[in-house]
Amino acid sequence: MVGARQSQRGPFITFEGGDGTGKSTHIARLAAHLRAAGHEVAVTREPGGSPGAEAIRELLVSGATERWSALAEALLVFAARADHLEKVINPARARGAVVLCDRFVDSTMAYQGAAGGLGEEKVRALRDLVVGADGPDLTIVLDAPGARGLERAQARGGDNRFEAKGEAYQARVQEAFRRIAAREPERCVVVDSSGPVDDVAHRIRTIVKERLGLG
Repeated sequence: MVGARQSQRGPFITFEGGDGTGKSTHIARLAAHLRAAGHEVAVTREPGGSPGAEAIRELLVSGATERWSALAEALLVFAARADHLEKVINPARARGAVVLCDRFVDSTMAYQGAAGGLGEEKVRALRDLVVGADGPDLTIVLDAPGARGLERAQARGGDNRFEAKGEAYQARVQEAFRRIAAREPERCVVVDSSGPVDDVAHRIRTIVKERLGLG
């Protein structure tokens, strides 16, 4: 299985959802499962994932909630994304690795495009310029009640300006993810992440096997 995949472009799977929906946990679970099955797996995140993109991430997540406008945030995110694709994601896919990424373009659409009021058209224009044909093969949208997700995020600690924007903002973000998933069912699958972790992880493994033949 691994040898056969070396000559192919590796699958790209993104995990999306509001803060505290369990993305990090379930990426780690899926990565362990796929590695045990013999796949090379590259785990990464956005904003960030490459040294240049991580430097931009610090600008985005720190400081006051009003530090950046939605347009400034989107431009910073896509600058980080361009470097991330060039330095990490595309090279990993080129060698046949499975890439698992915590957030990608859908997060920009939800946070800046919808909740931030920038609008989807501007985000799509940036997506077309920066990402082009290098988008994900499959997107797992983790869905949990906004208040519960925010509680999980706050329990982790840290100082993230997006988490500080409050419950109403997070609710707009999560609703935007649901709209994206409904609009693109061939790529996106919504998974209720409010249940037991083992059950959610099993559901994700099943989706990945059914959609991409990985397992």
